[in-house]
Amino acid sequence: MADTSATKVKAKAVSTSEMPKFEIPRFDLPKFEVPKMEVPAAFREFAEKSVTQAKDNWEKMKAASEEASDLIEGSYATASKGAADYGLKWIDAARANTNAAFDFAAQLMTVKSPSEAVELSTTHLSKQFETLSAQAKELSALAQKVTTETVEPIKESVTSAFKKLA
Repeated sequence: MADTSATKVKAKAVSTSEMPKFEIPRFDLPKFEVPKMEVPAAFREFAEKSVTQAKDNWEKMKAASEEASDLIEGSYATASKGAADYGLKWIDAARANTNAAFDFAAQLMTVKSPSEAVELSTTHLSKQFETLSAQAKELSALAQKVTTETVEPIKESVTSAFKKLA
């Protein structure tokens, strides 16, 4: 039986090594020559006008996109500066409120009677309410200012663009 399996292996090796090879036939591509003819003047003129118009439109689009890019950059710079200013103002308000709370706590430790504590609390709450109202007005005014400074250039640009189109 060992001889039979060895014979099968040899037969397989012979049959796989004798596979026919296929070659792709080679064809030469025909060479087409474009006939030389004169392009009519009207067609040439039309093509030149089209190219000129395309260049003009490209320049207009390029200028408009550069203008829009500058406008967006300016608005972003204004908005980020305004946001930083707003954040600093908010931190100052929080610091003032925290200091007022600690001052109130220190004063509350020195009271001698409940009526004095009630009077101190009432005074502190009244003062704190006025302070918070003033801080809210400041923050609101600053937010409105930043928004106006950020949006106004965009508004003017859009208005200008519509006027150009009209």
